[in-house]
Amino acid sequence: MSTLFPTTVIGSMPRPPFVIDLFQSGSRTGTSDDAWQRRMDDAVRYCIHLQEQAGIDIVSDGEWRRETYVDVIAELCEGFEWIERDLFGYHQVVTAPLKPRDPGVIAAEARFLKENTDRQVKVALPSPYLIGQRMWEPGYSESAYPTREAFCEALIPSLRQELLAIRDQGVDVIQLDEPHLCVLVDPEVRATFEDPEAEMRHAVDWINAIVDGVDGVQLSVHLCRRNWGRRGWGAAGGYEAIFEHVRRLEVDQLMLEFSIPVAGDMAILAELPQEVKIGLGCVDVRFPEIETAETIAERVERAIEHVDADRLTLNPDCGFAPGKDHEVPLDESYEKLKSLAAAAQLLRDRQAS
Repeated sequence: MSTLFPTTVIGSMPRPPFVIDLFQSGSRTGTSDDAWQRRMDDAVRYCIHLQEQAGIDIVSDGEWRRETYVDVIAELCEGFEWIERDLFGYHQVVTAPLKPRDPGVIAAEARFLKENTDRQVKVALPSPYLIGQRMWEPGYSESAYPTREAFCEALIPSLRQELLAIRDQGVDVIQLDEPHLCVLVDPEVRATFEDPEAEMRHAVDWINAIVDGVDGVQLSVHLCRRNWGRRGWGAAGGYEAIFEHVRRLEVDQLMLEFSIPVAGDMAILAELPQEVKIGLGCVDVRFPEIETAETIAERVERAIEHVDADRLTLNPDCGFAPGKDHEVPLDESYEKLKSLAAAAQLLRDRQAS
């Protein structure tokens, strides 16, 4: 991997019709057989090799084995049921105290990923605050956990155990996804909470509890304003409103989006602690236009006005398809990753000259 401007994905890649059909015919937790598993393994290998061919340095498995990047917690733990919800549609919520279901299932993803690439690898986990916002529902969850906060705290041991199991597979990066902290950049979102500062404190404290004392792997946190595909984003605003809390995250790297116009001023990067690396979101994932390598490089050069180049990793703003039904063509994502890799090489050449 190049020393300067290594490239990576956030995690998820769009599922082609073949993989969507696989999910409709089975899953890790439902109906499946050896033939189903072989097909899914082959699909994941294809996703890995697609990233390699595009020129990406740190690859994921596309999260193609997961129902969504959040619901994977229901594979690790029992205690969830599917219900209809206004905001999220048909979704799992916690209805019983958590019990181990299949600990190590994400670590097994990591092992397969490591076995099928010679690149560096990344594996993502959902954060407690994210899971709490999506999977604790009034009227359903109180009998298991009287408050959302109690549920989030109960998640920490299982997530930490899985993080350690992933680390022990020898992965290079473990990323905790936390979009619900980032949407608090938006004053309209903050206004829906009685105490938004407390929400931010909890989100950070729970991540810090998971990663406390963990070494031997690069730990990252991904912050985004939700990826609603062609509908755009779910929050608008610069990072200033959440920044003092973000600075408390005890991780090695922050993955921040900057390709969308509502992300704010890159100057705020200069205020991050010097030891924190930055995953610079410099490629749009929501709309179909394929940005040129030069356009991407110009974004990165604006960031270099505020932080040293050797602190930057280059990545898309978000996962291309956090849910299995995101209607984003895989070929479109491939072309965007090719542009990202070409931009990184362009920047390396400029730095060397």
